[in-house]
Amino acid sequence: MAKIFVEAYGCSASFADSEMISGLVVNGGHTLTDDSSKSDLNIIVTCSVKDSTANKMMYRINSLKSKPLIVAGCLPKAEKETVERFSTNASLLGPNSLGKTLQVINSTLEGQKLIALEDSDLSKVGLPKIRLNPAVGIVEIASGCMSECTFCQTKISKGDLSSYRLGDIVRQVQTEIKEGCKEVWLTSTDNGCYGFDIGTDLPTLVNAVSEIPEDFMIRVGMMNPMYMPRIKENLITSYENDKVFKFLHIPVQSGSNKVLHDMKRGHTAETFREIVNRMKAKFEDFTISTDIIVGFPSETGEDFQKTISLLDETKPDVVNLSKYSARPGTDAAEWVQIDAAEVKRRSKLIFEQISKISMESNQKWIGWKGKVLFDEQTEEGIKGRNFAYKPISVESEVKVGQSHTVEITDATVKRLVGKIAS
Repeated sequence: MAKIFVEAYGCSASFADSEMISGLVVNGGHTLTDDSSKSDLNIIVTCSVKDSTANKMMYRINSLKSKPLIVAGCLPKAEKETVERFSTNASLLGPNSLGKTLQVINSTLEGQKLIALEDSDLSKVGLPKIRLNPAVGIVEIASGCMSECTFCQTKISKGDLSSYRLGDIVRQVQTEIKEGCKEVWLTSTDNGCYGFDIGTDLPTLVNAVSEIPEDFMIRVGMMNPMYMPRIKENLITSYENDKVFKFLHIPVQSGSNKVLHDMKRGHTAETFREIVNRMKAKFEDFTISTDIIVGFPSETGEDFQKTISLLDETKPDVVNLSKYSARPGTDAAEWVQIDAAEVKRRSKLIFEQISKISMESNQKWIGWKGKVLFDEQTEEGIKGRNFAYKPISVESEVKVGQSHTVEITDATVKRLVGKIAS
């Protein structure tokens, strides 16, 4: 029996993988430790979506490799040679290879490096897990995607779309709730194309999960705009259920159709605009989150202004802003890159714009009063979410998993501030 340290980075699917790896560790007779200095073996579940993230991963790999090490997740699948350059002896575990987890652990503990990057036929639904947050159940509904984006390594890491069966997902959600979760995240590489390979779709899944009779909330994870026209009307209907957070994460990436074409995004700015307008027309208070990449190789000054205009028009509540970084193995990495100083300038302009939009959006909530589910322990204290998934902080003593009536008294760029009213 070994003491094993597990650390995760990246998207919610990466954290879900780390929960399942931890569950398999315990089921395999080992124990978990939250201190790498006391471990017999370290596992890092990696992300490779951006240069800055990958650099952080390499730093962590360097600092953890003094002991037997397993590098899991997207990075070893997408950049095997890079990982091996930083840690020659580390074993490697791919994002779709969790069925080999115990085999890789035992081999590594015996001093034998093992590489398990091939996809296994093991579904990620129904695996044992140790939750990072006792109030939140992260349920992966699929792996891989249908896109061929020229800037993204995810396809290299996770391959084509492989959706998990609807009934298996519903049973997993029931387990999460039975074990105390008050909030369930439906997550994957791209929720928008869920089920297209097995004859179903996301609205059908959301409806099925909503029918579970217990008291809980559903956060529907990221979906790309290109598949939205196919499911839009049924998805809007599924969002009418009170259990579904009125929150949509839909990454547009650029306001220029030329840049979107070069990115091979498969959608236009108009696709994004129409979905945002439909959601906001249907639901009085609805939170839109999107992603923007600044400085894609073919982005001209005119293209950049189109992104500025789209954000001004649609006013998304949350914008995840990234400076373009060339990721190895992607098409766009081979193109002529924009000067770093110009990318920085554009990024600063959009950052100032989205900060203003977010502040204005949050200030509109001052005076609102309603139910808040406290779902996260942060360094700043416990944070809650209302029906529109707006982050809310209160100074009162509350516990993760509790719900309280809260009145919003103030707002910042990133969150609402309230007081307990119940």
